[in-house]
Amino acid sequence: MVSWLIGGRLLSPARRDVGPPPEGLETVEFTLQSKSGATIAGWFLPNEKATASVVLCHGVRGCRGSMVSRAKLLHAAGYAIVMIDLQAHGESTGESISVGHLERHDVEAAVGFARENNAGHKIAVVGQSLGGASTVLANELRLDAVVLEAVFPSLRQAVHNRVAARFGPLADVPTWSLLVQFPLRLGFSADEISPIERIAGLACPTLVLCGSEDPHTPLSESQALFDAACEPKQMVVFDGAGHTDFLKFDEALYSRTVVSFLDRHLTE
Repeated sequence: MVSWLIGGRLLSPARRDVGPPPEGLETVEFTLQSKSGATIAGWFLPNEKATASVVLCHGVRGCRGSMVSRAKLLHAAGYAIVMIDLQAHGESTGESISVGHLERHDVEAAVGFARENNAGHKIAVVGQSLGGASTVLANELRLDAVVLEAVFPSLRQAVHNRVAARFGPLADVPTWSLLVQFPLRLGFSADEISPIERIAGLACPTLVLCGSEDPHTPLSESQALFDAACEPKQMVVFDGAGHTDFLKFDEALYSRTVVSFLDRHLTE
């Protein structure tokens, strides 16, 4: 019963007011209908000088408001920006967080919006944790580049790591008790959520960002995800970082790494 209550809390919606749009930048509010069944709320930040667009996808229990710093950074670097709240987050509708199973359709809708509103642009996605996993799981995005921040290789490993961080060697039983809830609550097996099996299908330049001290997505798992990605690819480790916002952790390294990667593959 305790496990069922915990599982319900972890998958419960994280809807809330996202706060103001990026200050000083032209912002267009929009909504999209996603195949997830949700109405997706977002912001579009046009850029007259841009020849490429970047879609920003937040982490679990976050919202587009948590990606404002990235939006400002990349808009200043010359990109048009599309920001969304994944289903059951922020101001989007949705009955539960599905760890990428439904959220992938929201990413597909956002990428489609970017293409429709910026004809001829190259398109990239910057996905943080859940946002990155949802991007990898999405179908036929035809991206020109992708940045994946602290993305788990499989849901089974992600749940185990989070339980182990609290229960240590006693993690196996509570992990099992959480994993068996997915078919009952959401109608799919945890084994169906496996970014490591899908990442090569992105077929575009891939930047993997990870923390050396991340207990939720250990460095070895980020390395395995990177190894499974197709070329060209790059991996950058934030020394001393846990499962955190890498831009806040080391602004200089994040800005230098991400902007140079996107410039190389979207504008050169």
